[in-house]
Amino acid sequence: MKHELLLVTGPGGDAQGWGNMHVTEILNKTVNEIGVECSIAFVRNRAEFDAVMDKSTCDMVWSSLYYLSEKEAIVGIPEEAEWVSDLLDARGIPYIGSSAQTMKDMILKYRTHEIMEKSGVLVPFHVLVEPGAPIPANVPFPAFVKPNGESRSVGISDRSVVNTPEELAAQVAWVHHELGQGALVEEYLPGEEYTVLMLGNGEHQEILPGKVTVDESHYGKYRILRSDLRGVGLTKVSIPTEHAEEAAELMRKACSALKCMDHVRADMRVGADGRLRIIEVNGIPGLKPVKSWSPQIFSLYHPQGSPEADYREMIRAILISAFARIGKPL
Repeated sequence: MKHELLLVTGPGGDAQGWGNMHVTEILNKTVNEIGVECSIAFVRNRAEFDAVMDKSTCDMVWSSLYYLSEKEAIVGIPEEAEWVSDLLDARGIPYIGSSAQTMKDMILKYRTHEIMEKSGVLVPFHVLVEPGAPIPANVPFPAFVKPNGESRSVGISDRSVVNTPEELAAQVAWVHHELGQGALVEEYLPGEEYTVLMLGNGEHQEILPGKVTVDESHYGKYRILRSDLRGVGLTKVSIPTEHAEEAAELMRKACSALKCMDHVRADMRVGADGRLRIIEVNGIPGLKPVKSWSPQIFSLYHPQGSPEADYREMIRAILISAFARIGKPL
């Protein structure tokens, strides 16, 4: 049985999804090596997307984009965003990844927190402050301020940790002005960071916890993962000796609450009470070989003898589950 996959990316592929065009080309080569016919569509707008899809004969799409955009530096979702999953649903074309609604729920962190909290998943105290809105008086200090709709730690710096109402107001205003979106204010979680990979669905599903470490010399005032520490090989992931079962169970509950599919990754931190809380669920995790956390975690649990072989097996696992889900098993 022939299997044909189309990789959709664009200027926003790095900010929104798995990586830049170089990463997409590596992914394309890997998928073809696995035996699935694969090609790349680079689209900037709806017209280019429609032109590609009108001609495509693919069985399935794998998109690095939440929505069509020419922005390269930030996600920055506008109200008029055209979501790739919505456009594919309208055409009846299956895609790797969670549903359109789940994708929207995951990229907007406040919405993610609200859904998980209602399902009993531990998340930090959180409030959303939209531009022009007052800051609630019940924020606990120290607090952590971040943009509501970004990834890759965009907008995260030592200034994100705030200890006074004045610092809080200044950082919220910075997010509003510089990134043009709501500011998510959370309780600051002072403990270690964990990241958990979920691959596959049903009998193919696997949940693999990892602990994230960075050499202390790279931190600033606070032990937080700034954007300049992400995706450049400075973060290391190891198999946890503590909190492993707790992290896996949190991930199972989060995936159930959000209805995640195929490939997602959740980031967690230990709170002052010693318990893990989920701080983000990434619907389009990075796929840089070796450097992105998904490949790092997979390699720990399924070493194949070389980074290239590890990467190929992780992509194969995603493809096997996704194609089985649409009734075209590999």
